[in-house]
Amino acid sequence: MKDLVIFGIGNIAELAAFYLTRDAGRRVAGFTVDAAYVTTPSWNGHPVSAWEEIERRYPPESTDVFVAVSYSKLNKLRRDKVAEARAKGYDIASYVSSRATIFEDFVPRPNQFILEDNTIQPFARIGENVTLWSGNHIGHHSSIAEDTFIASHVVVSGGVTIGPRCFIGVNVTIRDHVTVGADCVIGAGSLILSDIPDNSVLSPPATEISKVPSHRLRQI
Repeated sequence: MKDLVIFGIGNIAELAAFYLTRDAGRRVAGFTVDAAYVTTPSWNGHPVSAWEEIERRYPPESTDVFVAVSYSKLNKLRRDKVAEARAKGYDIASYVSSRATIFEDFVPRPNQFILEDNTIQPFARIGENVTLWSGNHIGHHSSIAEDTFIASHVVVSGGVTIGPRCFIGVNVTIRDHVTVGADCVIGAGSLILSDIPDNSVLSPPATEISKVPSHRLRQI
């Protein structure tokens, strides 16, 4: 198994290093970011290198790359860095938690980041560069396209289709056989019962703060 370089020096990169070493048995050789963002020679116990010079320090023949950045610009930044790594000749790593529920025919795709307590039912298809944070349900025969980020405790029912480059917030519920278009932003707590087109933004209202202060509540 080749060494691993992680693109990123933020919280997600720190988590990726933790999961990939502790659970997947990978050896992290270092971190990398664009040269303009190299502010320290080391981070999290490993050297930090400029992305523009990464091949000299970590040749593709002996190193894989994992891109650990957020859903910035609807995941386009993460997608672009994966493409750049491929152009440099690197193989792209992936991570699927040993604590996720998957079946033997599930095949990880490059730069997937699938954390603990995800349930991925049979015949579900998940594209490359998809992040599934902890605790989601991905129903049977559903399809999640590439470059999508799904936060925690999302229910994707059976036969759902989710287009590329989407962000889906915590506690979203998507009814069975619904299609979510490309480049959608779905806010926390949304309930989706019918198809939504490309570029949709759903943002349900937050719970209002009561005008009654807590010290005036009875029986509490």
